[in-house]
Amino acid sequence: MSEFTADKDAFQRRIGKLYDAWKSAEDDGVLSKADAIVIALGTDEDPYSKPTCFQAWLFGYELPDMVMALCKEKIIFLSSKKKIDFIRQFDLKDSEESFPEIKLLIRDKSDRDKANFEEVIKELKCSSEGKTIGVYTKDKSVGEFIEGWRSAVGNQFEKVDISAPMALIMAPKDEEEVVTIKKACQTTTDLFNKFLREELMDLIDKEKKIKHSKLATLVEEAMQNKKYVTGVDVSKLDTCYLPIIQSGGKYALKFSTESNDDNLHYGTIICMLGTRYKSYCANVVRTFLIGPTEQMQKHYDILLKVEETIIDRLRDGVKLSEVFEAAMEVVKAEDASLVDKLTKSVGFAMGIEFRESSLLISAKSESRAEKGMLFNINVGFSDLENPGAKDSEGKKYSLFIGDTVLVTEGPATVFTPNIKKKTKQISIFLKDDDDEEEEEEEGKETKVEDSDLLGRAKRNAILSHRTRTEMTAEEKRQQHQKELEEKLQREARERLSGQKGKASEKKDRKVCISYKGPSQVPKETELKDLKIFVDKKYETVIVPVAGGYCPFHIATIKNISQSVEGENTYLRINYFHPGSTLGRNEGPLFPSIEADVKFLKEATFRSSNAKQQGEITAPSSNLNTAFRIIKEVQKKFKTREAEEREKEGVTKQDTLIVNANRGNPKLKELFIRPNIVSKRITGTLEAHSNGFRFTSVRGDKVDILYNNIKNAFFQPCDGEMIILLHFHLKSAILFGKKKHIDVQFYTEVGEMTADLGKHQYVHDRDDLRAEQAEREMRHKLKSAFKSFCEKVESITKQEVEFDMPFRDLGFQGAPFRSTVTIQPTSNCVVNLTEWPPFVITLDEVELVHFERVSFHLKNFDMVFVFKDYHRKVSMITAIPMSQLDHVKEWLNSCDIRYTEGVQSLNWTKIMKTITDNPEKFFEDGGWTFLNPESSDEEVDDDEDEEDEVYIPSGEEDDEESSEEDSDDSNWSAEEESEEGDSEELGSSEEEGKDWDELEEEAKRADAEEEFEVDDRKKKFKGGPPKSHSSATSHHKSHKSSPHKGSPHKSSPHKSSSRHKSSPHKSSHHNRHKSSSSKKSKGSPEKSRKRHHSGGSDRAHKKRK
Repeated sequence: MSEFTADKDAFQRRIGKLYDAWKSAEDDGVLSKADAIVIALGTDEDPYSKPTCFQAWLFGYELPDMVMALCKEKIIFLSSKKKIDFIRQFDLKDSEESFPEIKLLIRDKSDRDKANFEEVIKELKCSSEGKTIGVYTKDKSVGEFIEGWRSAVGNQFEKVDISAPMALIMAPKDEEEVVTIKKACQTTTDLFNKFLREELMDLIDKEKKIKHSKLATLVEEAMQNKKYVTGVDVSKLDTCYLPIIQSGGKYALKFSTESNDDNLHYGTIICMLGTRYKSYCANVVRTFLIGPTEQMQKHYDILLKVEETIIDRLRDGVKLSEVFEAAMEVVKAEDASLVDKLTKSVGFAMGIEFRESSLLISAKSESRAEKGMLFNINVGFSDLENPGAKDSEGKKYSLFIGDTVLVTEGPATVFTPNIKKKTKQISIFLKDDDDEEEEEEEGKETKVEDSDLLGRAKRNAILSHRTRTEMTAEEKRQQHQKELEEKLQREARERLSGQKGKASEKKDRKVCISYKGPSQVPKETELKDLKIFVDKKYETVIVPVAGGYCPFHIATIKNISQSVEGENTYLRINYFHPGSTLGRNEGPLFPSIEADVKFLKEATFRSSNAKQQGEITAPSSNLNTAFRIIKEVQKKFKTREAEEREKEGVTKQDTLIVNANRGNPKLKELFIRPNIVSKRITGTLEAHSNGFRFTSVRGDKVDILYNNIKNAFFQPCDGEMIILLHFHLKSAILFGKKKHIDVQFYTEVGEMTADLGKHQYVHDRDDLRAEQAEREMRHKLKSAFKSFCEKVESITKQEVEFDMPFRDLGFQGAPFRSTVTIQPTSNCVVNLTEWPPFVITLDEVELVHFERVSFHLKNFDMVFVFKDYHRKVSMITAIPMSQLDHVKEWLNSCDIRYTEGVQSLNWTKIMKTITDNPEKFFEDGGWTFLNPESSDEEVDDDEDEEDEVYIPSGEEDDEESSEEDSDDSNWSAEEESEEGDSEELGSSEEEGKDWDELEEEAKRADAEEEFEVDDRKKKFKGGPPKSHSSATSHHKSHKSSPHKGSPHKSSPHKSSSRHKSSPHKSSHHNRHKSSSSKKSKGSPEKSRKRHHSGGSDRAHKKRK
């Protein structure tokens, strides 16, 4: 045993703990009755036998064929020479504390250890009264040595069972044990996430057949694979039990069962996995639900609440039966029918022994939890029924979840938090193939079989066989969207009704006051001499006015200018005043203007540049000094105001609690975005008790608290040149003199540039080595970042949960200036690689509207409307039209309502209309105006309204009709029926007028036209001629059309400023223009003549 090293400190600490408990045992306790304790172990193959677990706890190793007698004054060891040599390392003579003397006896096989047994029995009789010994009464270890010991002892002593008190002594774990247990838990987590979960997902996706026992064997074999298990010595790793996989209605919610040989059933799958590292156990249980019903999900949610309650109540000093009662109360409150389905115990103590039967969390347990105890919480519902199952195997199901936890003064600490267990994370919904594809395949097969026999008649029968109840994917989406529309309208009304009593907060702009009283006005000589004086302390400019002086705060001054003309210097001061143009956050907020209030617009001061006799400086020096100082004070004031505006939205964070432990999760050599200073610098990101701290190489610190993180993202380097962690915050933080709502930490994983001048060869060794090195670096960085995220999630107990973008669901778009890849996550849609980042939380989105959706366009736009109507909408532009169905499918799967239209809407006006009167907006139909059907009807109504305004009447003056029928006139007038066109061409026979009446009308029209020509000549003398008068009048009328004020009745001609060059406008105009030209009668020359000649055309016909 010389190759095994003994942990002397651990031995002394634990043997001392045992003797202290023995001495302080209660009078009616088991230990108080024992005069000595005997731990005898033979050749037992059970790793969980009581003597084996005790030896592993005390020595760190299993030592078979050994008798250990603990007397009041001595400790006797009887075993082989090698084992005794190992025990010699635990010499207690040099210990500062008083320990019993150790007596070592080497086995003597010549007399089968009879003399040694007698020596041990003699020492036992000398210990205290020597009548009672404590033993593990249920120990069944075998072997020649142990049988000889039992026969030698016989009935010389009264025996008491020490299993329960020894379990209580061994249950609280010290720091070294906790470290080992954490490694065991990490191994279990890695094996479950990296292999078992992935294997299950692959099997479910491909619907492969595999036996439960086969899958369990694969999991056990994966334990020795370093691909799945890292950071531990694999030789010291073992399973607590053969992994248990259950499905298909046959469930046993206990760990003594085994995986059967039935095939895996894709319904409810229960997985139990436990590992041992250096003899310490860790265990986890998860249930996967494939296509669960709402009832199944409800039952699982209740089970999660029960487990959370157990974790919360399992604290230092709490009786275990009280923990069970708390769990039972939750079940009764949620669903009383599940009380009988709950497991009889909801957990047990664990450590070296997998299941400590004396420390069960059950209704009858009287033991109390102590700080440092390790428990495996495992709670479940058995024999539940699912009447809606498609097959007999799915009619019955059970639910079972379990975690390894450590008892503390507060809620128990979960050591296996990274194995996901929320309902949405373990529920798997299988998506059927497209109905259209199935129908086509069925149709083709039937046609091939029967075409020769029945010909055309049979093909018609095949078409009739397809029922109308079968829907395509698009129809399914539309049906789901209608449901979402009703839900959206209902929830929006409820949300607005709840906000009625809340008054909107308006921030008043700060009013700057120079002096609160005359006592604060300075007594300077410049004031007596009626010169300009700048008071830097109160940021005020005092200027002479009408023989006195008047103070003006620096905030009232818009700008100043200085000029030299001849012998004089001029200083001009322009002030802010009502009616002046103000930039954003510029100038003071003026009070309500009353009749007696006067405002100064500008003031100009003049002073001579010539020195008078006896003067040191010229009079103009006062203006020069004032100009310089006003500029300085103005600059300082604006800088301070800008800093205050930056701090307005910043909420003061709690103080970061720095954990001095060196084992804190840490990532080194990271860059931060946005930069702290102009040049980017590296630093270290470290997780502490309640937040992160980034420390740059030059000492700058940026703290991000866990409770201020709204969304946390981890984007690996797959297909990217950087790997990053991104935090989207609830409230902005201030660093680098600016406030930031998004903070990102990243590092580069490859070269951003390539040497184009270098000759490239296919098998260049340098390039191959560089590629291999980059692959290794990518893998190393990915593992480091992933490990950091898992540790942080464990520390924060899932308060901070990192989300990963789904690259497969990504699409191209331009949220800002450049086109980037937009990637959805579980709760958001983001782009994190480009700066500024684009982050939208889907829970905050009311609906999504697609603009410029037309078959002849390459791109469309995507608008996010938020539930907070005061928030500005977000837009992603230039999304390829080929991605439209892909984006729709994603939004539909996220239960987000979407609409589409061909126009670009003015969202500023739309949102203002909603916020001004939200009740009226929803009474008028709410968001239904965005539906394609309603928008088409509204456009048609608008066109009809315009047609009514511009339809030329046959009874109106010919001058009006001639002007409206010009080439640049309203296109709606050109869309008149052929009957109207024939009337306009002047068919006098149909009108029923005689020749004299027609002659009179023609003369009157000619006279009016001559009057117009004279009038135009007069106007031409005053200015340039104005062409296209009819078109101008049309646009003016168009602007004042009745639907101008309505945001959702915007004409196609009007588009948002973002898309002024949208092809809709030109195509729409050209389409109507071409239609009008097709409807006009006669040649283009005749048509042009008719438009410009007016009534003379009719006169010409009459003369003919």
